[in-house]
Amino acid sequence: MEKSTEPQPCMQWFVFFKDQLLLKKGYTDKGEIKYSVPVSIEPPLTPEAGSNIHEVFPPNGKQVRAFALEQPVTETDEWVMIGLRASYDYIAPDEYRSAGKAFQILYWDEHSRFCPVCGTAMEHQTPIMKKCPDCGNEMYPPVSTAIIVLIRKGDEILLVHARNFRGTFYGLVAGFLEAGETLEECVEREVFEETGLKVKNITYFSNQPWPYPSGLMVGFIADYESGEIKLQEDELTSAAFYSKDNLPEIPRKLSIARKLIDWWLENN
Repeated sequence: MEKSTEPQPCMQWFVFFKDQLLLKKGYTDKGEIKYSVPVSIEPPLTPEAGSNIHEVFPPNGKQVRAFALEQPVTETDEWVMIGLRASYDYIAPDEYRSAGKAFQILYWDEHSRFCPVCGTAMEHQTPIMKKCPDCGNEMYPPVSTAIIVLIRKGDEILLVHARNFRGTFYGLVAGFLEAGETLEECVEREVFEETGLKVKNITYFSNQPWPYPSGLMVGFIADYESGEIKLQEDELTSAAFYSKDNLPEIPRKLSIARKLIDWWLENN
């Protein structure tokens, strides 16, 4: 039987150590370093014994596989590991989306090894479903929904600095959806809990997968209605209304918070 002469499909490989993504080093025509996602038929590195290689089905339709490492890869002339957030600046937007989905699946795999009902080891049934062989419980990669809201007051917007921010930038009020809430009710509650303010005219803006580790951010625009700022101090360190002429440092381009702020700047 003759071997097929058809070219074998190449995979994009997303290899992680925790939230560090493996990228391949290369050079531009000008001699500048560039980074890319490994593309090959076989894994770019040999997976460790017992590692699960996952098929990932990203929105761009490319063939993608992912696996996790137990130890980080030391930087060489060929390889470097870069944090998932930071990779936004080095790879294409659709590759960043694929990397985010791959990371979410790897995180789910690591955190769903045993059935939460009876403690039995879970078994993979599909790329995104595990089933307990004992009690039949099924598990899928979870998605935690959160709202984020741009609040307008005249020609100003509310910006806040949260305790969990990694840096000195100011962002927007955000928080997780609770059981039994609509998204709009979540906006009202989170704004009031964190700042003491009431809002009105809540309208949908857009949404964004947020793989840190497994969220969906749903963006809204709202108008200030009443109240004085009173911080929820275990969540926020500061909050104030700012005009476009005195903005503090704002979030990076990868976030829906920045998209909301840029939209307001363009339309204010």
